[in-house]
Amino acid sequence: MSKKIKLSDLKRFDITEHLDSAEAMAAYLTVVLEDNDPALLAAALGDIARARGMTQLAKDTGLSRESLYKGLSGERIPSAETLLKVLSALGLKLTAAPANA
Repeated sequence: MSKKIKLSDLKRFDITEHLDSAEAMAAYLTVVLEDNDPALLAAALGDIARARGMTQLAKDTGLSRESLYKGLSGERIPSAETLLKVLSALGLKLTAAPANA
């Protein structure tokens, strides 16, 4: 007979544990961008920022850690300037493709 698993026995999934390379980060963002949801994009960048290190990202962007945590929480939509600074500091870039491709 199989043993019942309790919810408390399960480990909470943390995407940051899997964002260990530039390729993994880019693949994650590519999937997120397909939803066309700016809040989801901000949250995904927050996940990547936490995986990489928020303190270093703050230094690299010139933004405070607090503003990065707030702006990349998914609860608000950061400015395009912030998104581009974060992407650049993370060594990532956005690319465009025809929507019907």
